[in-house]
Amino acid sequence: MDTLLFALNAILPIILLILLGYLLKKKHFLDQDWFKKGNKLIFRVCLPCLLFTNVYNIESFTHINWSVVIYSEIAIFAAFFIGLVMVKLTVPDNRQKGVILQCVFRSNFAIIGLPLAESLGGAEGKGIAAVLSAFSIPTFNILAVIALTMFLDNEDGHKADLKDVLLKIAKNPLIIGVVCGLIVLGIRSFIPVNAAGSLVFSLSGSLKFFYDAVSNLAKISSPLALVILGGLFDFSAVKGMLKEILIGTAARVVVVPLIALGLAVLLSKYTGLISFDAAVYPALIALFGSPVAVSSAIMAQEMDNDGILAGQLVVWTSIISIFTVFLAVLTLRTMELL
Repeated sequence: MDTLLFALNAILPIILLILLGYLLKKKHFLDQDWFKKGNKLIFRVCLPCLLFTNVYNIESFTHINWSVVIYSEIAIFAAFFIGLVMVKLTVPDNRQKGVILQCVFRSNFAIIGLPLAESLGGAEGKGIAAVLSAFSIPTFNILAVIALTMFLDNEDGHKADLKDVLLKIAKNPLIIGVVCGLIVLGIRSFIPVNAAGSLVFSLSGSLKFFYDAVSNLAKISSPLALVILGGLFDFSAVKGMLKEILIGTAARVVVVPLIALGLAVLLSKYTGLISFDAAVYPALIALFGSPVAVSSAIMAQEMDNDGILAGQLVVWTSIISIFTVFLAVLTLRTMELL
């Protein structure tokens, strides 16, 4: 029961904020134009600030468990290629292929993954998840640009070439946020410390006014993104894309976590090829078991894919993940891995 309550407490705030946005639209408190402009604000300003602060606040890369990082990156790429084969075989609409593909490999790690890992694994679990975020979030976003570009025709009526894809990756606000965070984090690593052990220069100290402004934008990004998603959500669209919703939801919250977590347990506990302790599994559950990223719907809308389907996948993967996260936690606790 405690595990189920934990899963409910992790996911229900997301559902309630989405519902709030939906009700604000239905009651005409906010109109469709407001939600569309808010969509752009989140994608181009607030979420980049969130990713920047997440990366900048990583304490150190000196004690990284590289086996966890490497395993996670391999698993993300494997999920991408599994999803690629799946959408080519099952999804006829090119505007929906990229949406479902990113749903397969891209989790909501930035918004609920980190607090989920902390709730399951404490400070140590949060630390591992924070390090993973510096690698997985850029990977998620680069692969998302590829997924949302590769099936669409460009302005000349041809499929996007490598130059088009690289240009969209370079211009992606979420990737820019992560890269800026990594640059500042790298600079911070070479800054000397004073006698008290504090940095001589840091954003949160010497440039506190700038850091606070960016942090405030980061704090509003998650709740505002969920409210906007609710405002753009349309229940009537479910019937027309039920097959696609089922495919994307099942892949995101059942198939991928089953494979990624199952292989982690197999390779660590039963073969000894890698060594994962109890602090690692909370981060892996958060990375592979959480629903598809809220920003995936915003990004799909901005890149002329099927934004309605992307929004449906965020909602339904969030709902179903309440039960799949519960099962994952229960299973790993039964195996004494949590």
